[in-house]
Amino acid sequence: MRSTFYRFTALMVMATSVWTHMSMISPCPRYNSLGVGCPALPPGQAIDYNESSPIASGGVALQPFCKYATPWPTPAARWTAGQSITVDFAEYGSEHDGGMCEWSLSYDNGTSFVVINRVLGRCFFDAQNNHVFNYTFTLPANVPGSDSAIFAWSWVNAMGNREFYMNCADVVIDGTSESFSGPQMTVLNYPGYPSVPEFMGNYSTGLEYYNNAPTITVYAKANQTTTSTTTSMSADPPQSSPPSTMT
Repeated sequence: MRSTFYRFTALMVMATSVWTHMSMISPCPRYNSLGVGCPALPPGQAIDYNESSPIASGGVALQPFCKYATPWPTPAARWTAGQSITVDFAEYGSEHDGGMCEWSLSYDNGTSFVVINRVLGRCFFDAQNNHVFNYTFTLPANVPGSDSAIFAWSWVNAMGNREFYMNCADVVIDGTSESFSGPQMTVLNYPGYPSVPEFMGNYSTGLEYYNNAPTITVYAKANQTTTSTTTSMSADPPQSSPPSTMT
């Protein structure tokens, strides 16, 4: 009943508001008003009706990484390492001419994120310039299992205000691997991190930051992340080529 009320309220808000951004809806991000299959709210938290808003814009941090620090009390999804997963996005938003999307996992409560999939250049568009609102890819077979992993989508928009977007869902992963290595999630247009200009049709803008992202190793047990360089990730303010994909 409460879920129906939230969905109805969200639709009423949509009918009276101008929506301009993108939002992941499945697996359900923390407190997302339009999320699919969302768990009950944690005590003391409220539904987010601005789920498509960036976490940084114009050089100003608006929210921390993941938007919210408190996880769902129960997981939004349960996956098995090596399985195919589909990530869905709300279809009411503007794709801002695409940009750079990454999907990442954290095993240490959001201190570090290792990339498991990328669409770089014109995220939310296919080769024929059709809109894309869901992505299906394989969860790497050697990601560790965890009862409290964080699955993140992050996006640097190609057009418009210089912004950084991030939604996070709490997931359970069944797996036997002890560790996984991959690129560290790239953060741009967030205070303390590099900024990139509007792409203006050059979809390789900022690509060097993704190509040169340090390799990190995450472990099944939290607080054991290592990186190949001495970089750190802080969620607080201080500190025209074809798309590239990672599958």
